Amino acid sequence: MNRQHIAIGANAATASPSPAGGRGGLGRYVIAATLARTADGGVVVAVILLVTSSGGSGTLAGALGACVTAPHLLGPFVARPLDLAQDGRKVIAAACLLYAAALTTGVLTYTRVPALVTGLLLAVAGVCGPLLTGGISSRLPAIVGPRLRTQRRAQAWDVATYGIGGTVGPSLVAALSGWASPSAAALALAAGAGVAAGCVLLLPYAPVPHGGDRAAIPKPGATMALMARTSPLRRTVYLTMIVALGVAALPITAVHMTKILGIASSTAAVLTAAYGLGNLAGSAVVMLFPLTGDPDRLMRRLALGVVTGLALVAASQFFALSVAAYALTGILNALFFAATLAARTEYAPAGVRGQVFIWVAALKITSGSAGTALAGSLTGLDVRLPLLLGIAGIMTAVVAATFEKRLPSPNGSRDRAQA
Repeated sequence: MNRQHIAIGANAATASPSPAGGRGGLGRYVIAATLARTADGGVVVAVILLVTSSGGSGTLAGALGACVTAPHLLGPFVARPLDLAQDGRKVIAAACLLYAAALTTGVLTYTRVPALVTGLLLAVAGVCGPLLTGGISSRLPAIVGPRLRTQRRAQAWDVATYGIGGTVGPSLVAALSGWASPSAAALALAAGAGVAAGCVLLLPYAPVPHGGDRAAIPKPGATMALMARTSPLRRTVYLTMIVALGVAALPITAVHMTKILGIASSTAAVLTAAYGLGNLAGSAVVMLFPLTGDPDRLMRRLALGVVTGLALVAASQFFALSVAAYALTGILNALFFAATLAARTEYAPAGVRGQVFIWVAALKITSGSAGTALAGSLTGLDVRLPLLLGIAGIMTAVVAATFEKRLPSPNGSRDRAQA
C-alpha cells in the first residue's frame, strides 16, 4: 500500500504533460504568496500592538493574538475543499478575501464591541490562515510543470515567500505602527490579503487530479492515516516537527544570550534579524543551485546541518560569532524547508496534495509553538538548555528516520522513496 501511494505522488510530480503557466505563472505565484504570507506573518504583532496601544492588558493582547494563531490547527479540516474543488484557485482566493474582511472588521470594531466578538472575528481570519500558507504551496507543482530541477527551483522561491512574510510582515507592522497607528498597520495587512486574492485568481488553471470523483478524496482523518502509513511522508512529518521545535528556541534564546555576551538586550533583534536574513540567503542559494537527489535523504542530511547551526549558537561566546551562527542556522533551515516541500510534492498522492501540505504546515506550527513555550520555561534554568534539547531531539529523529528507512518493507525489499 505504501509503495502504491508513493508512486501516485511521484507520478503526479513527474508525469504532468506541461507547465500550467511557465515563468509568468511562477511570477504571479510569488506575488500572491508573498502578499498572503506577509499578512499572515505580521498579523499577531499588529493585534498585540493594537491592544496595548489602546490601553488593553497584556493578557488580552496575548489572548487575541492566540485567536489568530490557534485556528491554524484546524487547517487540515478546512483543507479538504481545496482538494475537492474543480478550481482550487477560487477556494484560496475566497479564503484571502474572508481573511481580509474578518481582520478589517475586527480592527475597525475593536473597543466598540465586546472583546469576545473581536476574538471571534480574529479566529475567522485564523481559520483562513492555513490556506494562505500551505494551501497556496499546494498549487505550485501544477504551475511549474514536471521537470524536477524546475520544481526544486520554484520551491526555493516558495521558501523565500515564507521568509519574506515572516520577516517583512512584523517589520512592516512595526514601521506603520510608528508612522501612523497599529490599526493602520493591521488594515494594510488586510489589504495585502485582499490583493493576494486577485493574484491567486490570475494563477494558471490546473485540472483537478481526481477527475471529478469527489468520493476518491479522503477526509482529514483518512489523510492523516495515509501519511502515517506512507513511510516517506511519515518521516517528512516528524522531521519537520522536530526541527521546528528546535529552531523555535532561537528568538527566546537570543534575548537571554545578550546577558552572557555582555551586550544590551536590545541587540537581540540583531541576532533574530541575522537568522531571518540567513533564511532568505538560503532561499537564494536553492534558487541558483536547486537541491538534487532524494528528498528523504536530503531532509536527514539538512536536519543534521541545522544541528550544526544550533550547536554553534550554543557554543558561541562572542557577539560576532553569535550573529554568524544565527545566520548560518537560518541558511540551513531554509535548505531543510525546501527539502520538506520537495518531499510533500513528490510523495503526496495528487488527489490529497492540498491536505498533505496543510497537515504538515499545521503540525509544524503546533510544534514551533510548543518549542517557543518550552524554551521560555527552560531558559530560566540555563540559557543554552533549549538549544541542547533541540539538538538532541533532531539527532534522535534523524537516527530514527535512518533506521526506519533501512528496515525491510512488508514485501521484503528495502524501503526506498520513489521520487
